[in-house]
Amino acid sequence: MSCCGSPSRPAAEPGRQPAVLPSAGAVPGTMPGPVHEDVLLPAGSFRMGDAFGEGYPADGEGPVHDVVLPAFRMDVTAVTNRQFAAFVAATGYRTDSERYGTSAVFHLQVQAAPQDILGPAAGTPWWLSVRGADWAHPAGPLSHWEQIPDHPVVQVSWNDAEAYCRWAGRRLPTEAEWEYAARGGLDGRRYPWGDELNGPAGEHLCNIWQGEFPRTNTEADGFLATAPVRSFPPNGYGLYEVSGNVWEWCSDWFLPKYYRTAPAENPQGPTIGRGRVMRGGSFLCHDSYCNRYRVAARSSNGPDSASSNCGFRTAA
Repeated sequence: MSCCGSPSRPAAEPGRQPAVLPSAGAVPGTMPGPVHEDVLLPAGSFRMGDAFGEGYPADGEGPVHDVVLPAFRMDVTAVTNRQFAAFVAATGYRTDSERYGTSAVFHLQVQAAPQDILGPAAGTPWWLSVRGADWAHPAGPLSHWEQIPDHPVVQVSWNDAEAYCRWAGRRLPTEAEWEYAARGGLDGRRYPWGDELNGPAGEHLCNIWQGEFPRTNTEADGFLATAPVRSFPPNGYGLYEVSGNVWEWCSDWFLPKYYRTAPAENPQGPTIGRGRVMRGGSFLCHDSYCNRYRVAARSSNGPDSASSNCGFRTAA
């Protein structure tokens, strides 16, 4: 997993196996979901992939290829803590992190007693396993979602995002839909707003890392961790924070070589893969180590993995 993603979910400790997730459509106690503010994206075609040769080879951002999509709807923001709380209140759903009892929190974010900090992830010591970290306590047991209701929900796995979508009458976007929407009508550009990272006056246009990763974040963009939705200007389609802030789950399985054989018409992703696709980068991305806030950038993680920098938005 990349620096700005999170480590894959480790196997549960003996005697602490998580409960089996409900099957598709089996979210108990459902009621009509919240209204999602979304936009209708017109049918069209675009060039999908990295046109600049800047991607990591193992991520499979090439070759650039033509994709044609029918019209669809996409949320203007990531799903927020307030929206996810409504889902939990209506259904009693328990997330993967709650089932496991721990989740990954970036080390500068942690809000937990020392005994609840279980140690760093192998190979990525900036990620700490924290007991009691979950969607309602995104930085650990001493944090709470009610302190940041308009921030994107995090500590949600792909499984959790799917469960929310079933309740809300929505779905996760395909990877192709996500990139088409994120580009905002600017085909072949590096970012949703163009090719330069900052605005004409040097203003920050997304929530990513400034400083020396992973020790010092100057917070020049105003945020150490997640930002409230709508903190930065929208793209040409009216979508907010499609670069940085939080990774967003897509429906597809992830295979690095998929672009070589992907169909041009409305690709749905491979039938198998090593984890599920995540798009958009997060507040931890930095060009010195994880240049994945570019609109073509791809990453993945296991469908039961969660972290303090991964959320989702829905489509219809």
